[in-house]
Amino acid sequence: MTDNSNNPFAAMFAQTQEMAKEFAKSVNPALGSFTPKGFENLWPTMPAEMMEALMGKQFNPDGLDAKTRLLLTLQALTIQGAIAEPQIRTTVRHAITAGATKQEIAETIAQAAVFAGVPAMTKAMELAREAIDGDEE
Repeated sequence: MTDNSNNPFAAMFAQTQEMAKEFAKSVNPALGSFTPKGFENLWPTMPAEMMEALMGKQFNPDGLDAKTRLLLTLQALTIQGAIAEPQIRTTVRHAITAGATKQEIAETIAQAAVFAGVPAMTKAMELAREAIDGDEE
């Protein structure tokens, strides 16, 4: 681990973050507690019928259903290294709405470990758990 106290870029970044927080508080006090993670809660989960119409078998009766497409998307996001955190949580929420079970979500992510490695799988599982717990509250 490196010591950032002697790093001028780290110090400048920390100072800029603090200035942004103070500015946000002066413009709107509620922005002082804003977190980027909270922003994804503004995106509603589409109803299962709408997902099926937009990306399911509505226009292609012999194609993949919405649940399968979302599970494939989840696996692709995991294989990328699970760096797209909001996208993984949102995809998990949509997959549950489309009918995916917790077991199917876990298996989809676990299978990605073959291609992405265990660290990416572990991170994706953690993000999926956050999304699932958020839906259960």
